[in-house]
Amino acid sequence: MNKAFVLGAGLGTRLGKLTECIPKPLIPVYGKPLIEFAFDHLINKGISAFVVNTHHKADAYHDHFPEGSYSGSPITFSHEDYLLGTGGGIDNVSCQLKGDAFMVYNGDILTDLPLDPLLNAHASANNAATLVLRSGGPNLHVAFDPNAGMVTDISNLLQTGNPGTHQFTGIYTCSPGFLEYLQHGKEHSVIPVFLQLIESGLLGAVVIDDGQWWDLGTRESYLDAHLQISRSGFPSYRGEDAGKLKENLTAGASIAPGAYIDTASHIGPGAIIGPGATIRNSIVWPYGEVGPNVSLTRCVVRSAECTNESLENTDV
Repeated sequence: MNKAFVLGAGLGTRLGKLTECIPKPLIPVYGKPLIEFAFDHLINKGISAFVVNTHHKADAYHDHFPEGSYSGSPITFSHEDYLLGTGGGIDNVSCQLKGDAFMVYNGDILTDLPLDPLLNAHASANNAATLVLRSGGPNLHVAFDPNAGMVTDISNLLQTGNPGTHQFTGIYTCSPGFLEYLQHGKEHSVIPVFLQLIESGLLGAVVIDDGQWWDLGTRESYLDAHLQISRSGFPSYRGEDAGKLKENLTAGASIAPGAYIDTASHIGPGAIIGPGATIRNSIVWPYGEVGPNVSLTRCVVRSAECTNESLENTDV
């Protein structure tokens, strides 16, 4: 298995202003685009080629990856003029994925959960797909039989009486035959496909509670991830660099004397922080600007934007 499909076409509407000018998977996390964490995670387990679907602000992907590659691994971008959904998005790139097993990875998650249990579980079973689940989380929609290692329902859509026991992480492995269950050339979610596989006894799962996992689909989770990383470090798959992501909080930025920046914040290169400014659990993107004596708490200042007023839970 050497290919992965990373979903990058979502609109990111829950992030409000943060995705007005860039797609959600390119929002910076401690100065690094979110999607690059996904690439690193997958490369660490032998994935050497990526397919990414695009839609909203698609040119930003080409601007950021002008060579069409990351760390020597090629990226194939597949633009969707209109959104095809998760199932339709995979079907649309089936020519790039067919012939071998492949991984699917949501572009709005940040995680360092270990992937070996997924790879081992999928290799030892005859599943069309194997999902990664967690036993806790905000959306316990997946019903799972741990004895059989199989998914039995999703949100009680099959009327089993089980509304769900586990959180779906947005990461799964598919066998080549999975592509045959997709609706060709149509917009559709992957959920009906999963339901069909459940009824055929072909949707497995593995529970992985180790590591950290966030869905960064909201500004609250985006800021919370920075806060938690500041306390515990991330990600573990960086080997000897584990826990050091948070160290360069202000590299390449201009920080005036008297400014205070806590460790849960990040100031991007080219950003300007005025004298006496106070920055708490806030993110200033590259070339953003914070004026003198401004206090920010849980705010995001986007690239090339400026604020001269104190704010809390507000994005600029």
